[in-house]
Amino acid sequence: MRDWNRFVLLGGLIVTLALLPELSSAQGLPLTGWGAPDLRGLWNHGTATPLERPEQHADKEFLTDEEIAGVNEAARSTDGVGARRAVWWERPLSDGRTSMIISPPEGRIPYTTETVNRLSAMPPLGADDPEDRSPSERCITYGIPRLGGPYSQNIHLVQTPDHVMLLFEMVHEFRVIPLDGRPHLPSNIGQWLGDSRGHWEDNTLVVETTNFNDRQLYRRLPLTATRLIERFTPVDADTLRYEVTFEDPTTWVEPWTAAIDMSRTPGPMFEFACHEGNVGMTALLEIARGEEQRQTGH
Repeated sequence: MRDWNRFVLLGGLIVTLALLPELSSAQGLPLTGWGAPDLRGLWNHGTATPLERPEQHADKEFLTDEEIAGVNEAARSTDGVGARRAVWWERPLSDGRTSMIISPPEGRIPYTTETVNRLSAMPPLGADDPEDRSPSERCITYGIPRLGGPYSQNIHLVQTPDHVMLLFEMVHEFRVIPLDGRPHLPSNIGQWLGDSRGHWEDNTLVVETTNFNDRQLYRRLPLTATRLIERFTPVDADTLRYEVTFEDPTTWVEPWTAAIDMSRTPGPMFEFACHEGNVGMTALLEIARGEEQRQTGH
């Protein structure tokens, strides 16, 4: 009888373990056919929440209902400067927070004194040649991470048992991220979007990225020595929590983290026909020449 009880207990444990994926799915966290959290689909990273907390909100973490309504009304407005949104701008709304940055608690990027001085000394972007403009304006890369944006805010996430692919609507850049434990590339090999390696921690996909080339910038600062840690966590079937932590003691006093809840979207993902040498760059340079002639009188 004792052996029979043990057999029944063992059999029940095996059945319970076999049912775990189904139990997770029933809780609103769908799984892939190979048992990993299913993050596949189109996710939207648009938001009216600023990256850094505005000074007027100081240590205030959340907006009032009235303030949220005001932010959202402005986001939906088609008056004045925002009139172009009526045609092709998306209308990201506030999630109620005063900043995307969740650490440090002040909601501000913790620059070192040297970095502050460096940023202050930077001249405005020039317009003598196309190379004076940023890689994003030249349609080369919008870099990572993707936090908000005025339009083309979708990310198409695809999974296999040993890889994850992220296709960004903006510029149609993509990242293929191995999950098989392989090491990073040698440190002397830099890439526009860095070198990414991923793994699972419970239901969270964790991606570590290093090896950015010396031309990839974030807020005008090179990411050459930066280590990015991204976390993708399903909140429910239609919400994917995204967190990204920046680490580089030569640029920031401490690591800092921003977060955004990306909503599932039915799509479609639109074409992004930006290309280097397009008419937008030509117009920008022509306007700069026109302003110079107006200032000099000839």
